[in-house]
Amino acid sequence: MSRKKITVIGAGNVGATTAQRLAEKEMGDVVLVDVIQDMPQGKALDILESAPIYGYDSRVYGTNGYEETRDSDIVVITSGVARKPGMSRDDLLKTNAGIVKGVVENIKKTSPNAILIIVSNPLDAMTYVAYKTSLFPKHRVIGMAGVLDAARFRTFIAMELKVSVENIHAFVLGGHGDTMVPLTRYTTVAGVSVEELIPKARLESIVKRTRDGGAEIVNLLKTGSAFYAPSAAVAEMVESIIKDKKKILPCAALCEGEYNIKGLFVGVPVKLGENGIEQIFEIKLNAEESAALKKSAEAVKTLCEQVGKLL
Repeated sequence: MSRKKITVIGAGNVGATTAQRLAEKEMGDVVLVDVIQDMPQGKALDILESAPIYGYDSRVYGTNGYEETRDSDIVVITSGVARKPGMSRDDLLKTNAGIVKGVVENIKKTSPNAILIIVSNPLDAMTYVAYKTSLFPKHRVIGMAGVLDAARFRTFIAMELKVSVENIHAFVLGGHGDTMVPLTRYTTVAGVSVEELIPKARLESIVKRTRDGGAEIVNLLKTGSAFYAPSAAVAEMVESIIKDKKKILPCAALCEGEYNIKGLFVGVPVKLGENGIEQIFEIKLNAEESAALKKSAEAVKTLCEQVGKLL
């Protein structure tokens, strides 16, 4: 049985850490691509030289071109400029749309059957760009956001209750940004609703911190954005696809009527298996949750309309 081939485009902090996590988990052979001369080759070699110590046999390659990526099973796109303090995800729109479009045009030629996982920001709009550029079927274009947002939500709940993060199942819907919708009603600690365990005002502040999770780290780092948790989120998605685990994970998926959303990529719970998105799960929302999700989808729509003019 031949190993799977996973390409990671962009060898910055997110991309390189993703490549490291995938290699360590032996998800397959990893190709790390970046436009900066020699940089992905250096990082790939460094990751490869960890293998004897960590005990994995994944091969890791670095390249400045796309020939080495040919026939990839999964392509993770992290390319683009990172957020700087005071910069909104929307400021990134024009620059990153051009970068993602160029990357996808290359991948379409070399790996026409690949599953795309988009990490570049603004996430929902960049996933839309990848979908429109690739013309791949919708189940093979996925945005990484909800897994990260849910992980942040779970972290803060675990800190509040002083319990294991493994006991917490969190639910986050909507766009990746200020309008995301962490659903407290469906978030549980060992099966018990978090609403029963944390006072309402305190829970609201945790929800707010989750929404601002990316910005909080940007402001602390001053010269970059989060990469440990985002790369962990990508690794979980890749593992569910490669091993056909069929995990239910919140991902940016193309909705065509689900949750009354049409033609937009927004965060919804999906079943991730060997074919990519195998099912979108529709859960019952109350009036308040539906209104919040609608507002989030409208924000995504505005970005997609802006980006549509650039394509």
